[in-house]
Amino acid sequence: MKAAVYVRVSTEEQSTEGYSLEAQKSSLRDYCIAEGWEIADIYEDAGYSGRNIKRPEYTRMMDDLDKWDVMLVLKMDRIHRNSRNFMNMMDDLNKRGKKFASAMESLDTSNALGKFVIDMIQRIAQLESEQIGERTYMGMKEKAESMSNTEKESRTMGFNAPYGYDLNNGILLSMPEELEVAREIFTEYLKGSTMDGIAYKLNRKGLLTKKGNPWNIYNIRNILHNPIYAGYMRWDGTYIKHFAKTAVSSDEYNRVQHLISSKTRDSRKKKVENIPDDPE
Repeated sequence: MKAAVYVRVSTEEQSTEGYSLEAQKSSLRDYCIAEGWEIADIYEDAGYSGRNIKRPEYTRMMDDLDKWDVMLVLKMDRIHRNSRNFMNMMDDLNKRGKKFASAMESLDTSNALGKFVIDMIQRIAQLESEQIGERTYMGMKEKAESMSNTEKESRTMGFNAPYGYDLNNGILLSMPEELEVAREIFTEYLKGSTMDGIAYKLNRKGLLTKKGNPWNIYNIRNILHNPIYAGYMRWDGTYIKHFAKTAVSSDEYNRVQHLISSKTRDSRKKKVENIPDDPE
């Protein structure tokens, strides 16, 4: 039997004792020796959630189906944290005559009872994953509602800094040259330019986005809809005041939102969220 050894850690599990990549590989090598299996290859996904099916090494392993006979993991939650994704994978394995093995759960997928137990364990793993998500959301919401920035420093919710800004140890900093471009985007739109037209002008000037790409309508829309350029960070409907330099005033930002809404044909997208005069 040739085994595809799969190991995974998500970002929050990097430092968890017993679940590091090296610890998983060591245990699974020993398991293969005990079973008399040959290791076809080891597939490592570092920093990927089990809810994400687009993991590079997981994808490579599934592309290598002809190279191995059994997929081996330390625990079932290493491969998927969603029962539907897991069962879809099992259907693919069964069609190709492949087996699945979990070292810590010692399950046999060749009989009905084993398949039933796997399904139950996967559903429990999915429940745990969803509960973690709920707790994370509540923690972030509480953080957003209680965050109070000062003129000395403005902290963020942990997002990547958008165009015009940077982060230094979690402190929001302005990038003057980029903010000038952001200011131009708002000004041009208020003058009647289209988003596509603004992108064309910026590209003619040889200006690039934060990621070094040419501008397009989606980049422009993201900037026009982001209240950070008027002094607020937004998280799930909560507005957090920041004190880094801005590109436009609250009034200019709100005027842009109403202008965009007036040009939208879909009535479901016409809702306008104005920046509050005072943060709650």
